Amino acid sequence: MLGGLYPYWPLYLDSIGFSKQAIGTLLAVPMVTKIIAPNLWSWLGDRTGKRLAIMRLGALLGLLCFVGIFFSTSFFWLAWVMVGYSFFWNAVLPQHEVITLSFLGDQPERYSRVRLWGSVGFVVAVIGAGYCLEGWGVELFPYVGLSLLLCIFASSLTIPNPHLGTRTREKYALWRAVRQPAVIAFLCAGVLLQVAHGAYYSFFSIYMEEQGYSRTAIGVLWSVGVVAEIIMFTVMHNVLIRFGVRTVLIASLVLAAVRWLMIGYAADSLLLLVLAQCLHAFSFGTFHASAIDTIRRLFNDGAQGGGQALYGAVSFGVGGAAGSYFAGRYWSLGADVIFTVAAVACGLAAVIAWYGFRDKRLAGS
Repeated sequence: MLGGLYPYWPLYLDSIGFSKQAIGTLLAVPMVTKIIAPNLWSWLGDRTGKRLAIMRLGALLGLLCFVGIFFSTSFFWLAWVMVGYSFFWNAVLPQHEVITLSFLGDQPERYSRVRLWGSVGFVVAVIGAGYCLEGWGVELFPYVGLSLLLCIFASSLTIPNPHLGTRTREKYALWRAVRQPAVIAFLCAGVLLQVAHGAYYSFFSIYMEEQGYSRTAIGVLWSVGVVAEIIMFTVMHNVLIRFGVRTVLIASLVLAAVRWLMIGYAADSLLLLVLAQCLHAFSFGTFHASAIDTIRRLFNDGAQGGGQALYGAVSFGVGGAAGSYFAGRYWSLGADVIFTVAAVACGLAAVIAWYGFRDKRLAGS
């Protein structure tokens, strides 16, 4: 679904006449719901233990909300469609991850092998949707989204019930963990990285189309980054053990800054664009793996669920929403300026990580 929708949603909005500022605002809406919705659904799943039912309900209601895209193309109507769709969609993925881990039992390391299929699906969808939209026009976008969401709901009905029990988070354990200097530095770095990603997720496809690339080529460029991410995920376990979270995180942020500069100033070179997309393995892949391991190391068992939700809300919610909104608001200054600011944000995050990630639990072997 993400591969079929995310790269082409900005192109669809651009095709129906929205300004860059309006596009940035509409793309920020789903990010804002990440501040509240994942925490609410995770709390409900913890209290009731009915994670599969919550996942199915979220998939169904997200699908029904998305149907609203066919009724009007006004700014406020589409904003409300995105609020409803993303609020319920946020009920799906966290519950799915918990259910998956429950089936893996005492072999949680196999999770990465399951996670890889999400990346494979992204690659297939982004290339397939790009080909379809190239041939039949971007107005086909709502039908692509509806079909994918319908498939997700149908597939959720085939998942057996894991019979998970209920659990209550330890609120004070979470508060104690958040007060650690390394955790504060981690959250600040996450916000800045997602602010930088805001321009990429919101305007990369539009920027590439302005540079003369076809929609099929844009889909391929998106998929290059995800393929690099897949390769990185296969080796991250050993990398984290060898070098530690601190080193990997700092390297991720530095390479992310390089990536944004390459996209901002070398968009006319296909070779450099491909190299920049390969750096997605670091700007997302290694950072995400480091983030998961950071929560494992710095949060105790009673606070790890809350830590995951907090990380998502602060970085992807606050950071992603701010990045999308301000990228749209100031896009008229030029893509080179926007991606330079993104690189500066990642540089600042690297400095914060350098001084803030001094905790010995984050060191390598």
